[in-house]
Amino acid sequence: MQHEVAERVRKAYKRIAEVDRPEIWITLRMEDEVLADAHALDTTLPLAGMLVAVKDNVDVAGLPTTAACPEYAYVPEVSATAVLRLVEHGALILGKTNLDQFATGLVGTRSPYGAVRCAWDPELVSGGSSSGSAVAVALGIADIGIGTDTAGSGRVPAAFHGLVGVKTTLGIVPSTGVVPACADYDCVTVLAGDLDTATLATRIMAGYDDADPRSRTWPTDVPLAAGATPRVAIPRPEDLAALCPEYKDAFDRTVAGLASKGIDCAPVDISSLLDVATLLYDGAIVAQRYSAVGEFLAGDPASADPTVAQIVRGAADPTAHRYVDDLSTIAKGKRRASALLDGFDGLLLPTTPEHPSIAAVQADPLGINRRLGTFTNFCNLLDMAAVAVPGAPTLDDHPFGVMVVVPTFHDQVAIDVAAKLSSSDAPVLVDEGLDVLVVGAHLSGFPVHHQLTDRGARFGGEVLTSDAYRLVDLGTTPPKPGLVRHGPGLGAPIAGELYRMSAAGLGTFLAGLPVPMGLTKIELSDGSWVTGFCCSHDAAEGGLDITDFGGWRSYRASVQAAG
Repeated sequence: MQHEVAERVRKAYKRIAEVDRPEIWITLRMEDEVLADAHALDTTLPLAGMLVAVKDNVDVAGLPTTAACPEYAYVPEVSATAVLRLVEHGALILGKTNLDQFATGLVGTRSPYGAVRCAWDPELVSGGSSSGSAVAVALGIADIGIGTDTAGSGRVPAAFHGLVGVKTTLGIVPSTGVVPACADYDCVTVLAGDLDTATLATRIMAGYDDADPRSRTWPTDVPLAAGATPRVAIPRPEDLAALCPEYKDAFDRTVAGLASKGIDCAPVDISSLLDVATLLYDGAIVAQRYSAVGEFLAGDPASADPTVAQIVRGAADPTAHRYVDDLSTIAKGKRRASALLDGFDGLLLPTTPEHPSIAAVQADPLGINRRLGTFTNFCNLLDMAAVAVPGAPTLDDHPFGVMVVVPTFHDQVAIDVAAKLSSSDAPVLVDEGLDVLVVGAHLSGFPVHHQLTDRGARFGGEVLTSDAYRLVDLGTTPPKPGLVRHGPGLGAPIAGELYRMSAAGLGTFLAGLPVPMGLTKIELSDGSWVTGFCCSHDAAEGGLDITDFGGWRSYRASVQAAG
């Protein structure tokens, strides 16, 4: 395995030479250094041998952090928490990648290290600010690109290159060791070629970090799954006015294909979200950018990008009361967003309205950049999560990206919907909660199954109990069975389904159970024990023993067949 990892490293450096894109990298590690890491690698680790390109506003111990400004450079002794967790799980760092200076931009051209060109057309922008990381993945050099996303800086380059971009709820991935852009709205993100890889890396990076004052953990009521047939909101035609014709056609075809992927949709008015989006650059919230690096740029460093310097220096102007007013607008926007998505699993949006050329951005650096963030800017302001995936390609067979945007902490729901869009199995991002066994009316397709799905429970598979249990029909309306433990060999394996539920979801589930039902530990056929339904012996004595049917589903099928 170590030999295979070393060969992967050699292929990566060969690929770097082949593509000849020096603007991707600000600091590239020597091949021999990475090979030494590969030979010392514990190959049993979950990320063993995966190659990572790290945006150069995220610390990697021993490598300069420049944020694409040479005068700003420092060499950290400790890696950013997110990077450290990846390395601890077997990832190998290739180097630090180019970006829009100080993570200020969505184009990938605002850097003294050169404009990062699109991987498949060097005349087009790569998308920023996580430009270098995205192109390193798109060109097959790195498996994982680490970026940051404040206004869409991870999602936009993902869309331009047909990649997956995962932007979690704020604070789920710690920002310790990240040069801030807007500290309250920054998010460390992952870019990868597929949803499985992006989700795995995100799950490893996630987790509370006491060193990050904005760090958060998954709440006790975190949803663990989307519905079996997810329902997504889509914008009204008038909300899509910013889309260029090619992207409008691609989005329409993406929406037209939702039903075939098992997704329902309905239009909603997203104008209030688009209004909030303007606050990130055109409102007083931009003062956060001055707080981050304004004093440094006020010293007129020689390599400061003129557009970045203009934006950040202008961020010194807003008054405190305007900032408070914008915070109030954001609070109202959160309430509207919650109401807007009531009854939906998420919101499906085009990631960006167009794919401009480098020449066009040079001619209109502010206007085009502003348009690129039309659908992305509001997300972090409103504390929402998003997963960017490829949509239907344009008629010219160029990449077109869409996003699944969800409320705070609904990240797993976004992953599940994105998996359906990608026609793939949904990987697990949020692995919290407890496993619950159901054997009766809560089985899929039965009357009260919704009590699980309404609580965001995640299907874990079909299972059998040990042979210590008997099953009875309790003769209730609606019909339901009772499972009773009699002892090893005194019953039979009973078929059931396993679901993972959040702690709070399980609590409300238990509180609503009718007499004589309860929850206890149930032994499975493999010898493990899980929480599951039981029924009292006295209630079971008055029921009809149906153990020989092997489960409630088989029994009910026989009853219906008998008429």
